[in-house]
Amino acid sequence: MNKEYIDKILSQLKNGEIEVSQASELLKTLPYAELGYAKVDHHRTLRRGYPEVIFGAGKTPEHIKGIVANMLNTTDSNILVTRCSKEASEQVLSICPTAEYHPLSKALVIKQKEITKTESYIAVVTAGTSDIPIAEEAQITAEIFGNKVETIFDVGVAGIHRLYDQVDKLRGAKVLIVIAGMEGALPSVVGGLVDKPIIAVPTSVGYGAAFGGIAALLGMLTSCTSGISVVNIDNGFGAAYQASLINQL
Repeated sequence: MNKEYIDKILSQLKNGEIEVSQASELLKTLPYAELGYAKVDHHRTLRRGYPEVIFGAGKTPEHIKGIVANMLNTTDSNILVTRCSKEASEQVLSICPTAEYHPLSKALVIKQKEITKTESYIAVVTAGTSDIPIAEEAQITAEIFGNKVETIFDVGVAGIHRLYDQVDKLRGAKVLIVIAGMEGALPSVVGGLVDKPIIAVPTSVGYGAAFGGIAALLGMLTSCTSGISVVNIDNGFGAAYQASLINQL
């Protein structure tokens, strides 16, 4: 439920097109909808600017389907489900055939209205091809929030010359999301080349001593390059959310 929807109801009430009881009925799910297993936050767009995003991991396919069904009935906003299983996507597609499922990142998108993208862009950069699933989550999130996105994949420090060929694209971004596993060195290198904010994303890619992304996380947190912030391991969504806030300031 967005501001335009509420303004429309209040305008109809003011003009005598609907009764107070009708307006009350239309607005009764404004704080949240109680589904028993979930409280769907229809107030979030007014507070944060973006609607609630459904985190699919740990939820049953039936629960995801129910939450999506409620959102479809109460909002015209675009809907994003992250970490959505194939089984859950099939449940959603049964009630919304226009939903788009991206198996690599496990993101599911329902576009209910046209997305107007920013002129400035977010650069999504990966150290390796193995980091692309997290990059795709970041890209899809940023795009559904109305951002132009440019991707630069597989430019890690093991072949640093590949990165130098992309310097113009890096410097043209308003904000950069830099994603890396292993020792997580790439954000520090990119930070030495650009004058824009960088959001670093450690991934769980790497051999034993990478500790499922902890080595990359600690490397990024202790970067000697200024202007780098760090999100949690594999959190492409969180990085894109923050990048979107910066890009649309």
